[in-house]
Amino acid sequence: MERIKCTISYDGTYFSGYQIQQQKRTVQQEIENVLRKLHKGEVRIHASGRTDAGVHAYGQVLHFDSPLQIPEERWVAALNSLLPDDIAVQHVEKAAPDFHARFDVTSKEYRYRVLLSKRSNVFLRHYAYYYPYQLNLAAIEAAIPHFIGTHDFTSFCSAKTEIEDKVRTIYELEMLQQEEELIFRFVGSGFLYNMVRILVGTLLDIGQNKLQPNDIPVILEKRDRRLAGKTAPGHGLYLWQVNYNN
Repeated sequence: MERIKCTISYDGTYFSGYQIQQQKRTVQQEIENVLRKLHKGEVRIHASGRTDAGVHAYGQVLHFDSPLQIPEERWVAALNSLLPDDIAVQHVEKAAPDFHARFDVTSKEYRYRVLLSKRSNVFLRHYAYYYPYQLNLAAIEAAIPHFIGTHDFTSFCSAKTEIEDKVRTIYELEMLQQEEELIFRFVGSGFLYNMVRILVGTLLDIGQNKLQPNDIPVILEKRDRRLAGKTAPGHGLYLWQVNYNN
């Protein structure tokens, strides 16, 4: 058996998320269906983490074990020839037997796209959050440093999560402007359920002066989800890159 590490991209528009769900189309199910055909039996994949309905991935990472002796470059062609056109394998390599796509992650990068044009763009409706409001970008920039570092992010996590330890570290957070788009870039040790989307919703509230930059330390300290901004929609979010030590 060889452990196969794959980097994949997918358009999350027509998926009910990454993880298998009964009677719903998911990324995991589509990939496992293909591996079942290649192996003539069940093969379970393990990803760096799950994504929600509508969320996209530019660099999701997964692994599986296979007895097939296929060169790395041929794995890409074999998988892509059978996968639907909204999933693409970008890279395949043979990993150490003890490599784990989830447990060996050292950091992840997410990006969130916000469209600020006066009119909506029909071609971006599944790929960027249309937000036609005037924003105080200086206020957003002033708020960003408050999130960087190690904090308890209970206020910026869905109340539905069952995870008790909500301490995470954000290494980098920046706002990029590209024509009529704002792109929020997050790099962190890990992210809680809906955390990036809530952070974006909060930053946009700050941009509309509904919250002030100096409110952020208080919101973090209070550990109360009701104090933070709304959850931005999933279709603007991209799992951009997953990092490992090797």
